[in-house]
This record gives sequence, C-alpha cells and structure tokens, in this order.
Amino acid sequence: MEVSVAKGQIIKGKPVADEMSENLIKEVNELSKEGIIPKLSILRVGEKANDLAYERGALKKCETIGIETEVTVLDEDVTQEQYIEALQKLNDDPKVNGILTFRPLPKGIDEEVIKHVIAPEKDVDCFNPLNTAKVMEGDKTGFPPCTPTAVVEILKHYNVDLNGANVAVLGRSMVVGKPVSMLLLGENATVNICHSRTKNLAEVTSKADILVAAVGRARMVTPEYIKEGAVVIDVGINAKPEGGGICGDVDTDAVVEKASMITPVPAGVGSVTTSVLAKHVIKACKLQNNK
Repeated sequence: MEVSVAKGQIIKGKPVADEMSENLIKEVNELSKEGIIPKLSILRVGEKANDLAYERGALKKCETIGIETEVTVLDEDVTQEQYIEALQKLNDDPKVNGILTFRPLPKGIDEEVIKHVIAPEKDVDCFNPLNTAKVMEGDKTGFPPCTPTAVVEILKHYNVDLNGANVAVLGRSMVVGKPVSMLLLGENATVNICHSRTKNLAEVTSKADILVAAVGRARMVTPEYIKEGAVVIDVGINAKPEGGGICGDVDTDAVVEKASMITPVPAGVGSVTTSVLAKHVIKACKLQNNK
C-alpha cells in the first residue's frame, strides 16, 4: 500500500494583498469624505528594468485603492544637487504624503547624504535613519521597509503563531534581514539572525519553527536547513541558474515536502510589498492630517 506524503502548503501573496487592499479602499473612502486624498510620489533615475517593474505594480495598486500618484523621472547623469532639489520639492509639497525613491542610486549620488534629505514623515520605505531607528525601537509611528513588513503580513494572514516561535532569519542586511528580525521580535518571536559566518548554519536553521530566507543566493536553502513542519518564507529574488525567469533562495521543489507552509517565488512576498507601500502612504496621510 502506498503511503501518501503530506506536502507543505504553498502560501501565495495574492490573498494577503487582496485582503489588505479591501481594508485600504475603506480607509481611503473614509478620508475622501473629508476631502483628503492620499498621494504617493515616486522619484526615479533612469529606466532600470527592476525599477520600472516595481513602479508599474505600485501605480496599479495605488489606482485600485484610490491613492493619487505621480512619477518624477531624472536622467541617468543627474547630479547630486539636482537629485536633492527634486527630492526637496516633494518634501515641500503639502499634497504629497509619501515619497518612494529607488535604490541603489547611481554613482555620483551619495545615499549617505540623500537618506538624511528625505522627509521622515513621507519616507514610506524606510530610507531615512529616523525610520530605521523607529523600527529598532518598536515605535509604530515610523515606516518599516515594505518587504520585511510583507513577511509579517503573510505570517499573520495565514495564522502562523509568532508568539514565542523560534525564527531563523537567514541574512543580515539592512534591507531585509535586520528589520524583519526587529519586526518579528515585536511580535514576541525568538529570533536568531544567521549569516555567512554562522557556524553549522544548517544545524542552526533546522531548529527553527519559521525560516525567513533573505540571503540572495539561488536555491541555497535545501532540506537539511529545514525543520520538519517548519514555515518557510522565501524573500530571495534571483535569476534562475539555468536561465529563464527568477527563483528564490529556497529550493522549493526539494523543501516543499518537509515544510508545513512555504511561499513561492514569484507570487510570494514580492506580491505583497506594493500593498504594504499603499498602507504606508495612507498611514502617512493620516498622521500628516492628524487622523
């Protein structure tokens, strides 16, 4: 007799994004009754494919929810002074509630300077150090980065109990690893931040109830990294080694039978980030209007 092996549930981002959008549409409708329309301004340099893809998704999501948008495009050879001037203009525009900048910025523009220029109250993707500090402090008035926030939104949507859960975060960048660790600590999880120098890495991660993979190496996470029945959140976006399309940091096909839940790439964490961005724009708008 054949014994059926229970595979892990593939947990997609779309249901999470759809539920968030429903709630955000209601919030925008309430604001519009008072004549307040949230507005996002995107500041982009050049025509990078990744930037354009994210921009399209953000504009479409904002349109669905009822958030006004505008895009300022600067030439690739823009100077730092010109970039600061464009950013300052958005800072000073009372109609703009949220500003999204695309990073990394081109050579010749110092991010260490620019991050202090963007107004923290409009910085909806955590560029300004003040918002970074608020993430570390657990100050809810700040704006955590959109991708780490999307990780937490997915876990909550699928009723993953974070209270007291052992979490391994694979990656220590300021983009995902560190902020997602702080957000999960804020949900009372016990977090172990792992990285390339962690000794016996697979041994450490295989004890975790939840594994968040954000290391940027295609299909690095194989079954020995996973505890039986663990929840796996794959934040990685890598070109497939064999070409044609993208894959995550997790070897999904190899891991799916061992995990209880796993996010796919694509259609996982990335599909929730624009909803988080929209949520942050509305939050910024409310704070700026004392709502």
